[in-house]
Amino acid sequence: MRTLVRSLVAAVSALVLPGLALAGPMLENFDYPWVVKRHALVSQQKALEMAYMDVTPESPNGRTVVLLHGKNFCGATWGETMQVLLDEGYRVVAPDQIGFCKSSKPDSYQYGLHTLAANTHDLLTAIGVEDPIIMGHSMGGMLAMRYAVQYEDELSGLVLVNPIGLEDWRAKGVPVVTVDALYESQLQTTRDGIKAYQQNTYYAGEWRPDYNKWVDMLWSMYQGEGGEITAWHQALTADMVFNQPVVHELGRIKAPTLILIGELDNTAIGKGRVSGEVRESLGKYDILAEETASAIIDSKLVTFPDLGHSPHIQEPERFHDELLKGLSGL
Repeated sequence: MRTLVRSLVAAVSALVLPGLALAGPMLENFDYPWVVKRHALVSQQKALEMAYMDVTPESPNGRTVVLLHGKNFCGATWGETMQVLLDEGYRVVAPDQIGFCKSSKPDSYQYGLHTLAANTHDLLTAIGVEDPIIMGHSMGGMLAMRYAVQYEDELSGLVLVNPIGLEDWRAKGVPVVTVDALYESQLQTTRDGIKAYQQNTYYAGEWRPDYNKWVDMLWSMYQGEGGEITAWHQALTADMVFNQPVVHELGRIKAPTLILIGELDNTAIGKGRVSGEVRESLGKYDILAEETASAIIDSKLVTFPDLGHSPHIQEPERFHDELLKGLSGL
């Protein structure tokens, strides 16, 4: 019955939104801005494939930037940033993490930031990337920080774009829920729900037509029978993010770090499970930004007081100007 309902929802969505390609859980019909390659690896005794883009600039400057996507994002979301970096001579690598987007979604997998970091390190070793600048957004920022701690001698710099995990939601009173409960919640995902969340959190209440592409990218993975696969992995990774905050280890990051923060962001995993004063205390990125910069030994903070969770999408020109200036100092 559940599969039938999801199939009917997909059919209705195709009628209502004729421009939406029903990509499925592997984003089969969603085009990436550059050729997608595949890296074979073995993790947790499973043969997996990690999708990634690896693009060389026309005039290389000898440095590589590795772009790590967020939980509701994919490597493709970095397209505009990739072009800016390529124009400046950087080699750019943008992987899809295991469990996300065009990469493998194994039947069973114990997700951990340390595991995703190891998978990323395996990819970079295989394609000959040494001493990269690791740049992450949202969950990708969390992962970038884990990578910087785990492989502290194997990166030349760190860039954090509105990372999550800068506060311990459990310690602040957000209750833990089971993966089963998270999965049931994910099964209720709708396009309207995705858009409303992104509008409020990613873009500080504003909306432009070009944002719809990223709504449809995420929503398309929930379509048809394969939507249950997406819902399951979204639940597993939500559990990982909630239970593995990086805030307690910020002082262990030794790499020179550029922190780029849209201060109107209010992301806080699980905030829907609390109310009142507890909820009001969560996701205060104007405060979290300062606390994070103080905790990371060698860091520079740049804030965008009028932007939300995704400043690189909301105001790309202004964001990229600050990014390039910051990269020159790493």
